[in-house]
Amino acid sequence: MAERATQEPGGLTAQGPRLLPWTTEGGHPCYLSTDGQGYLANLADNIEAIQLGMGEDLLGYARDTMAPDTKTLSATEYRWLARRLTEALSDALRVADSRGQRLTDPEEVTEDA
Repeated sequence: MAERATQEPGGLTAQGPRLLPWTTEGGHPCYLSTDGQGYLANLADNIEAIQLGMGEDLLGYARDTMAPDTKTLSATEYRWLARRLTEALSDALRVADSRGQRLTDPEEVTEDA
């Protein structure tokens, strides 16, 4: 018997453990067995939204620092910016991976219909 997928908010489908937007202290991924509802699922949704929003803000700041006639940053400031951009990209890729794992496979949808 095929595993039944359940619909989550935002059009995503829960088909198995959900990759969470945080890691263990050792840097290993965390997963949640969920139907898309509940406190931890909502917390993960909120953290993902915050992470993506912070990434957008940081990207805006980085673009502003690269604009013509902008004061040049020090090496320390550029290093700080590179670290923050790296963190933001890592967060965005984790969110994309998590959401990609929860998308419905179009072939499975036609088989179920």
